[in-house]
Amino acid sequence: MAVGVFDSGLGGLTVNQAIAARMPDLPLVYLGDNAHTPYGVRDADDIYDLTCRGVERLWEEGCDLVILACNTASAAALRRMQESWLPEGKRVLGVFVPMIEALTERRWGDNSPPREVQVKHVALFATPATVASRAFQRELAFRAIGVDVEAQPCGGVVDAIEQGDELLAEALVTSHVEALKRRMPHPEAAILGCTHYPLMQAAFQKALGPDVTVYSQANLVAESLEDYLKRRPEMLGSGTRSRFLTTGDPVRVSGKATQFLRHGISFDQA
Repeated sequence: MAVGVFDSGLGGLTVNQAIAARMPDLPLVYLGDNAHTPYGVRDADDIYDLTCRGVERLWEEGCDLVILACNTASAAALRRMQESWLPEGKRVLGVFVPMIEALTERRWGDNSPPREVQVKHVALFATPATVASRAFQRELAFRAIGVDVEAQPCGGVVDAIEQGDELLAEALVTSHVEALKRRMPHPEAAILGCTHYPLMQAAFQKALGPDVTVYSQANLVAESLEDYLKRRPEMLGSGTRSRFLTTGDPVRVSGKATQFLRHGISFDQA
């Protein structure tokens, strides 16, 4: 009954942790493609190939349902995978949809026409590849009208987080928020469109100010997954144990992950 969680590196651990807290009896197999991180500077074909390879590895672990806990992979690869690659009985879900559900106050699968929503000015902070894909704007346009989205590519933030350099990460966050606010002085909501960014949520909130609602992904994805599995219990795979896998060096990645989450975590070789 295992579910797979795939990420380009360590950021998806925030999603994995939130799912485990919400559904403690659900086995989770996490795969970090640390050998090829970061994805945010790669082209779409490269991201697609790496993501397909990672998902196939999780199928081998008995995970018929895989969550792409990576916004870049969700933006650059998910639609193509769903339209032309997935075999029968397998599902891959991305992390954009739960955030858009929260922002537009409608459920995934609601195919009614786009409608007016309360929030009109939205700031999106994401990796350069996610911003370039315009996937968030495309998905939002299916559900809402009259929403102005200003996207800010946040170069360097993921690297600083993965290197454990919190001061550099905070400085970069402040710089990126200031750059966005020069184009959109008064955002009403901010989307942290990368699963690394919840670790810097306080820095984003401080730079944006107390009047801006900041949407972070991990808990929204966990809540959405629980609802999905209640409606689609047949998507629980045959796997029975939780594991952490990496394409990188397990010892090095385990050390970085422990620093990242601030509790012990051990990776095996994928």
